[in-house]
Amino acid sequence: MLKSQPGDNMTVDHEFGGQHTDLKLRVVEEYLRFFATALSKHFENLVYIDAFAGTGKRTVRVEAKAGDLLEEAVQESVEQRRGSAQIAIDVEPHFSRLIFIEENPRYCAALAEIASAHPDRKIDVIQGDANAEMHRVLRSINWAGTRGVLFLDPYGMEVDWSTLAAAAATGAIDVWFLFSLSGLYRQATLNKRSIDDDKRRALNRILGAEHWEKELYSKPKGQDLFGENFEEMRTIGVRGLENFVKARLETIFPKVFEPLRLPSGPGPQRYSLFCAISNASPKAIGLATKAANHILKAGISSKNLPR
Repeated sequence: MLKSQPGDNMTVDHEFGGQHTDLKLRVVEEYLRFFATALSKHFENLVYIDAFAGTGKRTVRVEAKAGDLLEEAVQESVEQRRGSAQIAIDVEPHFSRLIFIEENPRYCAALAEIASAHPDRKIDVIQGDANAEMHRVLRSINWAGTRGVLFLDPYGMEVDWSTLAAAAATGAIDVWFLFSLSGLYRQATLNKRSIDDDKRRALNRILGAEHWEKELYSKPKGQDLFGENFEEMRTIGVRGLENFVKARLETIFPKVFEPLRLPSGPGPQRYSLFCAISNASPKAIGLATKAANHILKAGISSKNLPR
């Protein structure tokens, strides 16, 4: 597998995220640390795959905050924080191999610069479509003696069901998947009549099945004031959609944990951070359950997680 060549020291400003991004990354970092510590004793090859790797760092604007008797005032500032790729590089014990996939060429150049700063590490930077490259990467690895973690943090709803199924089929990968509930809510419109062919194809691709129409929609009996039959309407809200997605994941993964709902606190839920285990052995599931449950529960009160 070829590595991308380092770029020309350009600075790529990758500005995104907020409180939920910090929380998401801290949860994943804690799991990576647990995973590397626990499994490095038993497996020589530990692989981390980031299918939407970004630049390895992110720009965060910190809003100004007025002071009071207990806290000093905070001026508005711009900070550079670690992204998922840099976090994975920093985890100790080290992963024996790190694979960063990114479609944006400028982001790939930034990742290559980070990789070049670690010449003693095996770091692959791959430019291309995440779904296509994921299938190729998964086929190229001998999973019999390898264990891995896959982080899926798409920009929207880019993850194909076939990609999830391919990861599950390895029996060797733990998957952290940030699923866009708000995106699903928009695609699966309240009135089924508003779902055009493009939305229907997208939902089939994302959910890996067509029975979602029967599961999510019902046609009330009777007619309206004008004698027209009532139209089919989506009968479940955000939490119901989340439960449906979890049930779908459970058809291909032996273990799927209750997700971390993001953002936490007041306001509408937009994402569900799922953790799914592909190894069906009771020992593997038991070990992952002990760690994942603790980390996900701690994520609700983020002060318990390392910064």
